[in-house]
Amino acid sequence: MSIQNSTVIRKENDATYLEIFQDIVDLMHRDYAGCNDKADWDQPVFNQVNEIDDATFVHLVQSYLLDFKDLHIGFTDLQQKKRDVGFTVRRFEDDLYVTSSPNDVRFQTGDKIVTLDGSGISEIAKKYEKELRTTIHERQKWEPVLLDFKVAEIESKRGDKYSLELRTYEPIPYKPEYKMEELQKDILYMKVTDFMNHDAIHQLIRDHKESLSTYPFFIIDVRLNRGGSDLAYFELLPYLFEGEKIDIGELLNETILTNCTERNVRLRIQMLEGALTSIEDEGTRRQVYMMIKELRNHRGEGFVELNLSELEEDLVFDTKPGPRKVIILSDVYCGSSGDSFVETCKHSSKVTVVGRPTLGMNDYANVAFEVWNNRFQLMYPTTKSSRVDEGQGMSDKGIQPDIYVPWTPAHLQQDVDLNRAIQEIVREETEDGGGR
Repeated sequence: MSIQNSTVIRKENDATYLEIFQDIVDLMHRDYAGCNDKADWDQPVFNQVNEIDDATFVHLVQSYLLDFKDLHIGFTDLQQKKRDVGFTVRRFEDDLYVTSSPNDVRFQTGDKIVTLDGSGISEIAKKYEKELRTTIHERQKWEPVLLDFKVAEIESKRGDKYSLELRTYEPIPYKPEYKMEELQKDILYMKVTDFMNHDAIHQLIRDHKESLSTYPFFIIDVRLNRGGSDLAYFELLPYLFEGEKIDIGELLNETILTNCTERNVRLRIQMLEGALTSIEDEGTRRQVYMMIKELRNHRGEGFVELNLSELEEDLVFDTKPGPRKVIILSDVYCGSSGDSFVETCKHSSKVTVVGRPTLGMNDYANVAFEVWNNRFQLMYPTTKSSRVDEGQGMSDKGIQPDIYVPWTPAHLQQDVDLNRAIQEIVREETEDGGGR
């Protein structure tokens, strides 16, 4: 490891930038769940000329962490307000298409960005290959990259061409969406944009249990699911499987190894105890308490398989009368517990996944958060799936859909995925003669 240093700014009683960087490097080499698998991947060079400020330091650390190619890793300044360009984009071929513009009304959905600061999109993609993380166009995340540019050349939907100076905005706060409604006759539709609020999701399912047991067709939209906890969707699974029982443990067929270092145990317990303050469901609380107990039992032991046998009964469900056909809509914006949900449901003979592969975050999961100077926060995973060693990991590829629908600008005019799902239902109903 080579860490170079010159003058640093030190605030009273605070760790210096260099000390924080050294601790981050140590953490990534000891506590990170991929520390052994990616032992030679990083280049931890702290090279500064003259003075360095907070923003520069954050950028330096973020650049270093990209070496690990893990979407569960992130570094932020808690006191610095987040900024974005006020619109979102998606790449198709050699252009970026505006997919939404919640802040910057100068951009319209469907507008095409053909150059940034005079450079073409394919040229920029090569330069920012590390930041974009993938060469697959529809899976690239361009919004952070756009912050590095000043002027965009636009081609509107009408064919007009003009240039716009890029601005930055404070992001509009995220609002979760949990809903279930009749889409059309015989088709029930559910949308969940995360699995974070256990109680709200459980209540949604309970409020619609009659619909879940009577509608023949069910579409579940997790294309924008930000993840959360697998426990949040367990109550939905009995409606999605055939047979008398479901054993989630047997379906996934993997071992989860937890890196029980002193730091990881401390941080994970701290987070789990905090989560208990907002969880009312007794079954979920029992599972959290068991996790805390096991972490304490293995403090300082490194990688171990936690003994959660007392919770195995919670992974076995009696099925319930449910839809005969279930379609799940997926996309690259579905990750973490969203990945897990799609992967689990694919084991059901009633389920067909339509859309694009999920984000694929779960080779290394169960994040912890370390904070320095009450300001700088690192998020990193503490568990590893045994499938990584078996060459069956999901990184860079996600969970594959059964019916792949490539993203095109047509998605900005109509819901192509939902239409494809309805076509699949119509086909199923025609083949079955309309019977239940």
